[in-house]
Amino acid sequence: MSVSRSYCQDHSPTQTLSIDSDFSLPQSCSICLDSIDPVLSYSVLKCPSCHGSWFHRDCVQHQAHSAGLFFFRCTLCNNKENFQEEMVRMGIYIPERDASWELEANAYSELLEVHNRCDAVTCLCDDGRTYSAKKGWFEVIRCCLCGSTGTHRKCSGLKLDTRDWACTDCINATDGKASLVASPQGGQRRSLLSKRHLSPMPSPLSFKRMCTPVRSESPAEILQSLLPCRHPVSAQVEMHGDQALLAGLELVRRADFDPKRSLSVRIIDEQHTTLLRTLCDADTARKYFLKRLMQQIQNSVVFEGPSESKNLALNSQALREDLYFDIGSLLALCLVHGGPPIGFFSRALYQCLFNYPANCPLTLSHMTPETHLTGQVSRIAAAESLNELKKVMKVSWEYLEMAGCNRQVTSLKEREALVEDLVSFTMITRMQLPLQRLREGLRTLGVFEQVQLFPSVFCGVFCEATEPLTAEILGRLFTINFSEQEEKLNKETPVVTFWRHLLLECEVGKSSISLQDILRFAAGVDELPAAGLFPPPSISFLHYPTSAHLRLEEQKKENVEWLDEGLFPQSKPVSHNLLLPVTSTYKAFKSSMEHAISHRVHLFPLNT
Repeated sequence: MSVSRSYCQDHSPTQTLSIDSDFSLPQSCSICLDSIDPVLSYSVLKCPSCHGSWFHRDCVQHQAHSAGLFFFRCTLCNNKENFQEEMVRMGIYIPERDASWELEANAYSELLEVHNRCDAVTCLCDDGRTYSAKKGWFEVIRCCLCGSTGTHRKCSGLKLDTRDWACTDCINATDGKASLVASPQGGQRRSLLSKRHLSPMPSPLSFKRMCTPVRSESPAEILQSLLPCRHPVSAQVEMHGDQALLAGLELVRRADFDPKRSLSVRIIDEQHTTLLRTLCDADTARKYFLKRLMQQIQNSVVFEGPSESKNLALNSQALREDLYFDIGSLLALCLVHGGPPIGFFSRALYQCLFNYPANCPLTLSHMTPETHLTGQVSRIAAAESLNELKKVMKVSWEYLEMAGCNRQVTSLKEREALVEDLVSFTMITRMQLPLQRLREGLRTLGVFEQVQLFPSVFCGVFCEATEPLTAEILGRLFTINFSEQEEKLNKETPVVTFWRHLLLECEVGKSSISLQDILRFAAGVDELPAAGLFPPPSISFLHYPTSAHLRLEEQKKENVEWLDEGLFPQSKPVSHNLLLPVTSTYKAFKSSMEHAISHRVHLFPLNT
């Protein structure tokens, strides 16, 4: 059995540089490709075989964790035995397991997918491009060279007995020498990348590999990338009264559920409430549905604990109905389709789901307060003597037996280890199946995979209350579209100053409206969605008609006191466009904004 040795800083093993003097030293790490100073040290290592691969120590350790004992080798010369022996000598830990990509469930499921779509320039099938008969004119024939392009026989003028057919890209790649039937409808040539996007993608892993951003600092950008284009067909959602969760569950449990489809919400108001009668606009109804859905998920039986720090609850009926999976799907759907951030996950639940922060043990403070199990663990943790500890353990023997912790204790020092085991059992072992099903649900649209890639970025989306709206945040949100005419531009420039001043007054309470009221007026939401607002909000300007403008100019020449009246802001919540009135004074601007926005908020009180 090999013995692991430890060394002090002065006597730690070192590497030697034995290469020809005319050899050009590399300037980048062979793993991360970032710059590296080719000077051997504790943090810089090299391959013992090829002498051409230089590595950052952290990069080698990450590669070892990912590749495991069976796939860990030099990235340049592919040497395995000498490379592993040298890296172990230098203190690199190599886990004795298969590579992480080999252990991933359904990692190669894409290889089982078959292209089944007509890619002809003009599809003649009445049932659409995805229809494929078992035989005949409208059977989809795949390219025999690449297999990633298809066509109906009828759409490409093929014979009924044609089985071998090559797409235009493959014919061009072989200089027309392929002994296959090319489509007469060659048309415009597509790139190989475009053909990849035509393949069916039912697997969540497919979404992960298509939409994985290389680097991003914004969760909104990542979430928007998971739904790059709107589906032409919408999913119909019928919400009876205020029952958003029931409507959401009915949606995800449909046999034809497609998360990429846009949501078309129809609210059936059987009680004839004033609030629901105002939700006649389709976009407003959708935003209201997503907001209420997130609130009702937070209060559902699958979660427990304080309102802003909830853990997963163990509910047998929810397990039988597979509610944990459905809730995960709905959470992913809300995040990507413009719903509010989740915000109510506890840090412990986030860690159990995504292992962030990594390798950080859970403590008693992470357990759900004021529950029976938490009370038992708390009494064990509070024991101040060995006799008291034994008494508490005797009272809680059923719980200890279930957790596999009903053991003899001989000293008070064993209390900490016992508490740690009980916390781990209660939060992780006991909750394995609910956690697993919630993860599977969150894989909808590839959300789980993206959070795994960027756990620190998404932590605030899942665990932190919505950031308070400030004048600076709201001001940065809007892009200002000035007029091209110089005369209008000169009048619009001071209005921007009025706008920013009004935001500051709203923030400090010097206005009858709030920043949230302005956001609701302009975009139809009470808080910024997790995926951001799409399309991006913008500001345009409302000018007086020419005749009215001339009358105002005459009044000014006659030194008559006047006010800019009759011009009020307008909004287009679907396009998130806010039209500001062009006034000559801040007083008139503020009065116009407050009057219009207060009136709208009074008619549409969506903050319930």
